[in-house]
Amino acid sequence: MHRSKNQFFKQTVCSIWLIASLQTQADSSLNLSINKHQKTFETAAMKIWDWAEVGYQEYKSSELLKNELKANGFAIQSGVADIPTAFIAEYSNGGPVIGILGEYDALPGLMQTASPFKEIKEDVDAGHACGHHLFGAASAWAAVVIKEWLVRTKTKGTIRFYGTPAEEGGSGKVYMVRAGLFDDVDAVLHWHPSSSNSANAESSNSNKSAKFKFQGISAHAAGSPHKGRSALDGVEAMNMMVNMMREHIPQESRIHYVITKGGLAPNVIPDLAEVYYYVRNPRREKVKEIFNWVVKAAEGAAMGTETAMTYEVMHGNYSKLPNHTLQKVMHKNLLERGGIKYSKQENEYAETIYETMVSPGSKIGDQEKVTPFKSSHTYGSTDVGDVSWVVPQAGLRTATWVPGTAGHSWQGVAAGGTSIGLKGTKLAAQVLADTAQDLFTNPQIIESANDEYLERVGVNFQYYPLLGERKPPLDYRN
Repeated sequence: MHRSKNQFFKQTVCSIWLIASLQTQADSSLNLSINKHQKTFETAAMKIWDWAEVGYQEYKSSELLKNELKANGFAIQSGVADIPTAFIAEYSNGGPVIGILGEYDALPGLMQTASPFKEIKEDVDAGHACGHHLFGAASAWAAVVIKEWLVRTKTKGTIRFYGTPAEEGGSGKVYMVRAGLFDDVDAVLHWHPSSSNSANAESSNSNKSAKFKFQGISAHAAGSPHKGRSALDGVEAMNMMVNMMREHIPQESRIHYVITKGGLAPNVIPDLAEVYYYVRNPRREKVKEIFNWVVKAAEGAAMGTETAMTYEVMHGNYSKLPNHTLQKVMHKNLLERGGIKYSKQENEYAETIYETMVSPGSKIGDQEKVTPFKSSHTYGSTDVGDVSWVVPQAGLRTATWVPGTAGHSWQGVAAGGTSIGLKGTKLAAQVLADTAQDLFTNPQIIESANDEYLERVGVNFQYYPLLGERKPPLDYRN
């Protein structure tokens, strides 16, 4: 999009005027369309939940969403940005371009049924602990609803659904941004499953990850240990040094790791070991600095253990750049829609699963509320961040999980496979559709959001991804 360089921050006055000028009730035709497509997209969400495909392997999930959008009159571009499971679905009759993001990747190691007790789902090694099955379905649902509204009202506009794979550590959207797929977009909308309902002006941490591989020499651990060099020693020495770093980095930083390879038999000195690291901080410049220190720790560990070390950057995300203009419009729509009410059966389920939580921090009944609008920061990271630095964006969270549920937990997987998850999905589709309608009918919102965006990024900003020029790591979950 060509963004004009006018540039004073008129946020407060403009936002008040814009919000006051919006219709106070959601268009009844949107509600009819939402209800018409409810069964289709709820079924799609549950299929994706059941398949639980990890990043860059979401072949069935992406195909299902593509087929539903195609059946509803969208033109499909498959395999965009050199990613087989990434796609764009578009309906256009001219006018502003509004994008809606949709994710559908699962997390490894969280195989769970819909039971309110922790269970293992046989023959499955992943689960939707972040609710991306709901994310993709609700976003596609909203896109179809808005397309029908554009046709019915003969409003000029382009609605574009972005099928974005591998958000969990794969940075799918980053490659799509790098490929210029958002350059002509006027605004982007998105949402995320949660245990509460909010539409805050939210920022996030930047992050960067890499897999560090140590190569040693195998030998008999008892008979000839002097002839070997342990690759696992290299990993452990690196981890020790990184853990000592924690005292000397900004307290808002986060470093986490898992040992993905470390040998198979105690009596064999492992000649190959691997550790997978994440580095996070609100500022991407600080992420680069800390990450480079982690690399130095790896190099020192290799030197001290007489092993060889190589590393591969796996992903990198910018922090999320909030846009108050868009967020206040979305918050208004969420307030009008209200929270989520449980049936008697759902409440009994919620009470059972609530008892399994550690320090929940909220209570059953909070899902009926909408949290007051505020600026906030999350210590997690998302590739929505990179999108937010090239186009104005707004997002919301809805209560698809029992209040108090931690993200990336078995409780999140479980509730996401029930009617509780589906109620939050419908609310998200409604608010996304309401907000898109506001943008198409009130062009001043887009203009003001763009002014705010330019004020925040600065006129000299040039986007360059933290992951550099590498190709999408399609095998990063293998």
